[in-house]
Amino acid sequence: MSIVRRLCRFALSVSCCGLLAANAHAQGVATYPNGPIRFIVPATAGGTTDIVARLVGKHLGDAWHVPVVVENRAGAGGVIGATVLVASPPDGQTVMFVPSAFGVRSAIDRNLRYDPIRDLAGIGLQARSPSFLIVSPSLGVKNVQELIALGKATPQGMDYGSAGVGSTAHLHGALFAKMSGFKAVHIPFKGTPEAVAEVMGGRLKYAFSPGPNALPLAKEGRILILASSSAAGARFLPGVPSVAQSGLPGYESEDWFGALVPAKTPDAIREKLSREFARIIALPEVQASLLGIGAEPVTSTPAEFDAMLKAYIAKTRKLAEEMNITVE
Repeated sequence: MSIVRRLCRFALSVSCCGLLAANAHAQGVATYPNGPIRFIVPATAGGTTDIVARLVGKHLGDAWHVPVVVENRAGAGGVIGATVLVASPPDGQTVMFVPSAFGVRSAIDRNLRYDPIRDLAGIGLQARSPSFLIVSPSLGVKNVQELIALGKATPQGMDYGSAGVGSTAHLHGALFAKMSGFKAVHIPFKGTPEAVAEVMGGRLKYAFSPGPNALPLAKEGRILILASSSAAGARFLPGVPSVAQSGLPGYESEDWFGALVPAKTPDAIREKLSREFARIIALPEVQASLLGIGAEPVTSTPAEFDAMLKAYIAKTRKLAEEMNITVE
């Protein structure tokens, strides 16, 4: 057999293999989803991440006529849940909903057994949310400037709490003290509810808290919200200024919530999930539910989310290094 004929047969074989692979890929996307979909939430039940996942899961299951199972895999700033996700098949049947705390942990933990950029792929954003600077009414301060004055008058350091070392609330609180020019002492807790309870009881001077933990207590008068962490304030709390508007221009430390799948998940599946998630987030009842817990509904494409996560990790790593925030 001539060399030319052998080369032609080889080229034809390669071409056929490529067509078969493309056909199999197309069939897989066309039949997706082909069973129950698992939503991993790397946080405890009842928080914003969990609420977002369950809202999306309910409407997704109704629209696609498949069971959607939400699994809470809390711990280690999202590392436990992410480890499960990385080990899952890249077929779109397993999705993880993540808060910005996941990005923080990814930025400061140098001992991760996975690469958040290389091993995971984005679906998109679902919400953004300011955290709220809270104090006890018994503290006697009524605004951000009075809290800063108290901090500067406390040379031994003013205690503040968070949901743990490397949590978003830790960064919010440390950045606030750094920009305000007073010494602060970080007290980590197992979760946000414990930190908020310590502020409410007057044992901590301040904390930054997500909406679900802060808003109900503020309505009851058990805590006082001084400001929001977003640059422009929160549109659902028109009477509450932002930290930046309260005398610290440039302060901005907003939380976000998005979804990820294992890397190598077909782009068509990622895009199908992203479009459906965006449709669900746009539903009036979903928007009302999110605004009710202090979260602004937003959406993005998979590519936009990938770029945002990469930039967020880089920015947070630099900030954490400047403030000497590390996690073992």
